[in-house]
Amino acid sequence: MTINTENILLIGSVLLFVSIIVGKAGSKFGMPVLLLFLAVGMLFGSDGIGIHFDNPAIAQFIGVIALSVILFTGGMDTRIEDIRPVMAKGLTLATAGVVLMTLLTGVFIYVMASGDNSFLTLTLSESLLLAALMSSTDSASVFSILRARKQNLKENLKPMLELESGSNDPMAYMLTIILIQIVTSGEFSFYDSVVKFVMQMGIGLVFGYFLGKMTVFVLEKININQALYPVMLLALVFFIFSFTDRTGGNGYLAVYLSGLVVGNSSAVNKENLSGFFDGLTWLFQIVMFLSLGLLVNPNELLPVMVFGICVGLFMILVSRPLSVFACLAPFRDISFKARCYVSWVGLRGAVPIIFATYPLIANVQNASYIFNVVFFITIMSLLVQGTTVGLVADKLGLSVRDK
Repeated sequence: MTINTENILLIGSVLLFVSIIVGKAGSKFGMPVLLLFLAVGMLFGSDGIGIHFDNPAIAQFIGVIALSVILFTGGMDTRIEDIRPVMAKGLTLATAGVVLMTLLTGVFIYVMASGDNSFLTLTLSESLLLAALMSSTDSASVFSILRARKQNLKENLKPMLELESGSNDPMAYMLTIILIQIVTSGEFSFYDSVVKFVMQMGIGLVFGYFLGKMTVFVLEKININQALYPVMLLALVFFIFSFTDRTGGNGYLAVYLSGLVVGNSSAVNKENLSGFFDGLTWLFQIVMFLSLGLLVNPNELLPVMVFGICVGLFMILVSRPLSVFACLAPFRDISFKARCYVSWVGLRGAVPIIFATYPLIANVQNASYIFNVVFFITIMSLLVQGTTVGLVADKLGLSVRDK
């Protein structure tokens, strides 16, 4: 069955209903609900029940829309007073940590994919591209898992992890775009890359802050029907992302920062707005993971299993811990156990898969293989790390249970 205008509502409603029921049932057993949404998409896909969806451009479009809302909501639910003490740590992990993850994992992938016994040969730039796609922690996964569990964490770990996951996508996105350009053209200019990075981050920061202030002003000054405030705010979120992106800035950074500004202001109807966006975030998370699950063919994951397990284990046990310990080395107020926990909560999710559609659309060599590796490692991360977030916190003595 192919998705078209005649059956999209029928298929969509069934998928949403099944996802909610499966998510409710699976969460009782400690399974990350986002992984279950992904599994439902795969079950209903071409290798399962038979729904055909093979358009990476549409999946990418859905992902961009969903991430805009997820990042804005994540920012809106974050208190400035909570993240201020961990600002330097979180931003260091979100920038230098992403670069270190890319370098360490990329070199490992290159060594694995360049030997005589390797069944796939990847160049150094292709290996770094694959690593860059998986270099950031996923905001949807981190927000969902950390906030769904009825526990807090010592040493301000929860706001630090949420700040990292909400602000590290821009760095991973920039590395992805630069490396795709290198792979496709074979050219690299360090100066141009630095200038592009500074512009993207600078414009994203400036526009995110001032458009966030503009959003607060609009909410306070425009008198409309109460039911229309959430609709107007949603329109402003999409405007912030697209306008920033069109002017050369990083839209992901802009919407997250705008969410911080709005959430920490005295905006009109903030409680109603928060409730609306929480529900909308769940809807977009379900749709995003379903569409990504439909996009992949499970039988294509088998050839990448051994490679994916090796890379995934290296990321979980080596490159993530090394990058975390290196980034947090200057900070003496965080314990060894806390550093170990931050190393463990390097959750991958929808963001790496969405970023993996960029090489597909750019017709990068080995793009399909790269996409399947990213997808497999995402599943592996959610299974191994996502199901043990609470357990590891308990074992390390970092949990503070809510009464």
